[in-house]
Amino acid sequence: MSTVLHDFWGSIRSLLPVRADFSGMRRQPRRDLLAGLTVAIVALPLALGFGVSSGLGAEAGLATAVVAGAMAAVFGGSNLQVSGPTGAMTVVLVPIVARYGPGGVLTVGLMAGLILIALAVAKAGRYMKYVPAPVVEGFTLGIACVIGLQQVPAALGVATPKGEKVLVVAWRAVEDFAAHPNWTAIGLSAGVATLMLAGARWRPTVPFSIVGVIAATLAAQAAHFDVARIGHLPAGLPAPSLGFLDLSTVSSLLAPAIAVAALAALESLLSATVADGMTVGQKHDPDRELFGQGLANLAAPLFGGVPATAAIARTAVNVRSGAGSRLAALTHAVVLAAIVFAAAPLVARIPLAALAGVLLATAIRMIEVGSLRAMVRATRGDALVLILTALATLALDLVYAVVLGLAVAAVVALRAVAQHARLDRVPLEHDPAGDHSVEEHELLAEHIVAYRIEGPLFFAAAHRFLLELTDVADVRVVILRLSRVTALDATGALVLKDAVHKLSRRGITVMASGIQPGQRQALDALGVLDPLYAEGRVFSTTPEAIRAARTHLQRTGVLAIPAQAAKIPTEEPAG
Repeated sequence: MSTVLHDFWGSIRSLLPVRADFSGMRRQPRRDLLAGLTVAIVALPLALGFGVSSGLGAEAGLATAVVAGAMAAVFGGSNLQVSGPTGAMTVVLVPIVARYGPGGVLTVGLMAGLILIALAVAKAGRYMKYVPAPVVEGFTLGIACVIGLQQVPAALGVATPKGEKVLVVAWRAVEDFAAHPNWTAIGLSAGVATLMLAGARWRPTVPFSIVGVIAATLAAQAAHFDVARIGHLPAGLPAPSLGFLDLSTVSSLLAPAIAVAALAALESLLSATVADGMTVGQKHDPDRELFGQGLANLAAPLFGGVPATAAIARTAVNVRSGAGSRLAALTHAVVLAAIVFAAAPLVARIPLAALAGVLLATAIRMIEVGSLRAMVRATRGDALVLILTALATLALDLVYAVVLGLAVAAVVALRAVAQHARLDRVPLEHDPAGDHSVEEHELLAEHIVAYRIEGPLFFAAAHRFLLELTDVADVRVVILRLSRVTALDATGALVLKDAVHKLSRRGITVMASGIQPGQRQALDALGVLDPLYAEGRVFSTTPEAIRAARTHLQRTGVLAIPAQAAKIPTEEPAG
């Protein structure tokens, strides 16, 4: 027991921050502080918008940005990552809020945090690199569409209709708008979105999202437009509380918690990879990143927040603003906290339509048309994986979409690998067993066939090999050259065993050569070559197998014994 506890504590210690993580804060504090301020300005309308979209209100988004942002900055595995509420997480939370209320979100957040910490201790972060690019692109495209559709009611100035499917809710909102048009809301949301999209092309470094929100708020206030606003915000963060926790729902919330944890892990590690690619010399620790996100998701719900992940858009802004250490992400959290305490009354006047415009523009900017076009043109398999993942994200939910995308990608990859596996009939004209006449070569070729199996012999390709192998005719010996088999599973071994058995029943002698040490375990475990071992028909090299095959045919009378080998002494030895 003591050894287990010692190993567990060692795993936890390896995930905790070290002095080097914070020493970098002293290198360029002014640049980091400025970068953190810039990210906070960009993050403010996003935090408000995602809080509203989740169903828990703008204050939940702000609390998440402050608490989760600070926790992930201190304990995460990246120096540049910025965490908080995201559109992808909002998509998952909406049905949870609708079914279980705020208490369900708190429970899910705590459970997801524990799952992420368990994944970090298990060193699972390294496996996220195996998610194929088409799955990520399709996932991002689907999320962008869902986020855009979620903003339709607020952008049209109508109450959000009931329903769990985003397409149905958006369509009902359009019907409500047609019955009672609200052109002011449309004007505000369209104006903010247009300003953000056009401004990003003109001056990418200017935070036009906050400019648009301020302009829309002032316009609505001055003209006394009748639009829905954020409403009351508490002047400060609530004290930590477990008052909403409902233990009776834990079992029913396990699946949503796994979905939230999977999404947090996927989005955070993808964001960290993007941040590494945008810099020189920065490299994140995937397991520590999972640990930091786990702690962030344990803490945020206690302050009324929602589950959080690292945000790719805010992380990109952080890097482009010159951030070099964790100080920038911490500054972002501190600035947002100051806004919560000092400017809550002002923030409460922001029209919901303005935030809808921010999120609509964010959704549009998430779609990289050039990247999507290149991915679709790459291969048919990549296009299929991308499109199915995007459609599943839109029609089902995010975790099912990723699972479906991974499954389809795996099938496509297996098909491609199986197609590279080959079974070639090898000519014997270069038989190194000795010098033969043309007639002897022809006779050998008529009775001995060598097949070289090249590539992986596994379940996706094995049965095709069985059909080809057992289809040979008019031969006496088949030599299986196995030196180029790169992988062998139980299915491949059993198919090979079946082929040997069927050839032997037809009176064909089977020999094998070049078995690699890595393939012997599966072959020996299933007794594939036991009959060949028993009769001495397994050889290290192909030339040895060819000589043995020729000797076997001579012994059975199929081939004539060379004259020099058949000479018998005619005289008795003298004396």
